[in-house]
Amino acid sequence: MTLILGWGDPLNLFHEARNVPAERTTTWHAMLAGLQTASVRGGFGGIAEAVEVEFTPLGAYQCLRLPLHHLANAHMHPDEVLGAGWSARLTERLMAIPDWEGRWALIDNALARRMVDAPPPSPVVAEAWSRLRASHGQLPAKELAAATGRGSRRLQVLFHEQIGLPPQTVSRILRFQRALTLPSDACRSLADRATLCGYYDQAHMSRDFRALAGLTPAQLCLLADRATSRGKAPIEGRLANVFGG
Repeated sequence: MTLILGWGDPLNLFHEARNVPAERTTTWHAMLAGLQTASVRGGFGGIAEAVEVEFTPLGAYQCLRLPLHHLANAHMHPDEVLGAGWSARLTERLMAIPDWEGRWALIDNALARRMVDAPPPSPVVAEAWSRLRASHGQLPAKELAAATGRGSRRLQVLFHEQIGLPPQTVSRILRFQRALTLPSDACRSLADRATLCGYYDQAHMSRDFRALAGLTPAQLCLLADRATSRGKAPIEGRLANVFGG
């Protein structure tokens, strides 16, 4: 889940709508987005600077203090959740700091204050999320329910509130992330990659890639390999991270 606070030229998001030939474009200086199950392209058309915070779902639940199904597949202004004027005040302070290390510290403190006395996520959700991440989304629903001691229906309700999407959809996203980030030397072909990442076959993986990212596995894996080969990103390109278990 993503929070962006920027200044300069705004961020443009291009939303691909099913069965509609034209894209829908939205423009943001500040944006909050939940977990997504459809591809969205974004970029800056001119000169801009921004701080981007990547939350884990449980970190977002504790920091934002709202049921996360309100953010699933959505993009909204942060003030709708964090209060009127919150984004503008924090962005002004970020702009006034001359170095990125100072900016990281400012936003870390601002978000940490929101987590003071915040109710923690359910231990059941934390356990289920941990197991799904460890299995890269390959843990069957029955095994997940058995491991947490809760029925599938109860897990659906808890995930709806504290992660935003049902366990099956979260597993799908985690499999996709695994398939995208698996090193190229770990598998001989895309079919091997599909098998290692829990897909029924290569066609199943290709459908998920197109649905979640709008590109084929070959196209996305090439981009991932290029990003890895460039090595460590500069400080301006790093992400602040809020972890919730």
